[in-house]
Amino acid sequence: MRFGITFFPTIGPEQAAAADWYDDAVNLAVLADELGYHHVKTVEHYFFAYGGYSPDPVPLLTAIARATRRIRVATGAVIPAFNHPVQLAARLAVLDNLSRGRLDVGFGRAFLPDEFAAFQVSLDESRARFEEGVRAVERLWSEQDVVWQGTFHQFGPVTLLPRPYQDPHPPIYVATATSPASAEAAGRAGRGLQGVPAISGRHGFQDILTAYRKAWADGGHEPGEERIQISFGLFLAEDGDEARALGRTDEELYSARIAEATSAWGRARSADYPGYERLEKAGKLLHFDERLKDNQVLAGNPAEVTRQIEQLAEWYGDDVVLSFTIHSGNLPAEVSARSLRLFTERVAPAFAR
Repeated sequence: MRFGITFFPTIGPEQAAAADWYDDAVNLAVLADELGYHHVKTVEHYFFAYGGYSPDPVPLLTAIARATRRIRVATGAVIPAFNHPVQLAARLAVLDNLSRGRLDVGFGRAFLPDEFAAFQVSLDESRARFEEGVRAVERLWSEQDVVWQGTFHQFGPVTLLPRPYQDPHPPIYVATATSPASAEAAGRAGRGLQGVPAISGRHGFQDILTAYRKAWADGGHEPGEERIQISFGLFLAEDGDEARALGRTDEELYSARIAEATSAWGRARSADYPGYERLEKAGKLLHFDERLKDNQVLAGNPAEVTRQIEQLAEWYGDDVVLSFTIHSGNLPAEVSARSLRLFTERVAPAFAR
């Protein structure tokens, strides 16, 4: 089992300056690189304290790539619906070269109605734009003289420069929160999977993994080569009560941020997002102690967190990569650094092969 980190800001200028949050992110990534973590990942969100300090993962990951040596940099995820495929393919190809082939690219559909409204994109086009955008980027990376006649974009013949550093292109992941169908499509296509069990719940995420692994095999891909990244909040301290208190503080602020960002679901509806109207109440339904009991967040002393991860390995398999959300901005960066060091010293050795 391998471990990475995720940066998901849930702050705004009232809490901390953006420049300071970016400095802390780069410094934590350097520490994670030194400690041997697998990847550092960040998101694409706009306008709200919920993710809004990371409207484009590429600049931050570029800074991290140039400051580190081994750790992979990952988008989790970029949004094809909000980007022209030529521009998106080109930005990511530059990052792949600047990182010397350490890039993993997660693509997502987005789910906040206010973001779609700002880009003048219909929620009902979300899935179609996602599928067209990913395929167009993939072709731009791997082919020359590309002609694209899609529903939303038409271009060509064009040959992208620069070419990706990795041949034929960076590993592709699909981010999915609740959809076994999306996971099935990703597995059949030989793409990786990025998931968040805290959203889908244990049994829902097990269904997603089952669909993904079966489709991977049905697609004729090499057994045991599936790529799965799963995100969890991590709060670790020698004193378990201290870790849980820190986690409770951070998770309560996260709940307030997601409630603000998803409030538009009180009036928005889309066939591409069945059941998402319930997100209007999501922030009010997130209770730290229940999430901790269900292993949707990792918090405690090293022995307690070790037991939690052992349980996750039983539920989801020991071939997954756990990605720890450690830098929301609600807690001092020193707390995140302590968690990373303590995990490396006292938890990770139990899962080394």
